Amino acid sequence: MSAPPSRSLPGTGRTAVVTGASSGIGAATAARLAAEGFDVVLGARRMDRLTELAAALGARALPLDVTDAASVDAFVAQVPRVDVLVNNAGGAFDAKPVAEADLDSWARTFEVNVLGTVRLTKALLPALIASGAGDVLFVGSTAGLVSYEGGASYTAAKHGVHTLAETMRLELFDQPVRVIEIAPGMVRTDEFALNRTGDREKADAVYRGVRAPLVAEDVADCIAWALTRPHHVNVDLLVVRPRAQAAQHKVHREG
Repeated sequence: MSAPPSRSLPGTGRTAVVTGASSGIGAATAARLAAEGFDVVLGARRMDRLTELAAALGARALPLDVTDAASVDAFVAQVPRVDVLVNNAGGAFDAKPVAEADLDSWARTFEVNVLGTVRLTKALLPALIASGAGDVLFVGSTAGLVSYEGGASYTAAKHGVHTLAETMRLELFDQPVRVIEIAPGMVRTDEFALNRTGDREKADAVYRGVRAPLVAEDVADCIAWALTRPHHVNVDLLVVRPRAQAAQHKVHREG
């Protein structure tokens, strides 16, 4: 009896760039895509963390600050082939009402989440098209679909990401590139809420009483699933929340 044919991993032969890969969803996504057989290129500012992760995964680590045009140019020059771009770099940096808006924080939020995403996507798009089966995946947020008090800077930025994904899908309809958006709800990571509030106790309070908020690996699982569908299947938008979060303001907390 002849041996069964070997089956390659879904990502074998494909190069995936993951931004914001030094922690949280980015790091978890890099690990998951590496396990799926992708050749993973990690981009972030914190090279100490990035280098350690890359060594563990057998991936490449390159410095990347999406808010700096020169950094983006240098990064792109070292990645001649790209099949997948996971736009994960982003974050929230305040929780102030509009009446108390810190415009520097607003500018930082837009620069990282929106302009930085556009900057890198524009730079890599020719290579993604040339691959013949490219993917641009945006890690958005339910904040890009629903607004809430105290979140205007972040919700406005993530609404921008959502619109960016929708617009690119229209503009690239005749090109061999899928445009995918994953929009997570409540995800507990080491840094997101802490960066936003600047206070560990306040950050912990965001998740207090929630039995099982999502973790980074849950989102990475959704990203990997969308990217490993047959290339004629486009997951336009996937909203993923913990079961305890029925909507932005509807969260079951125990105790």
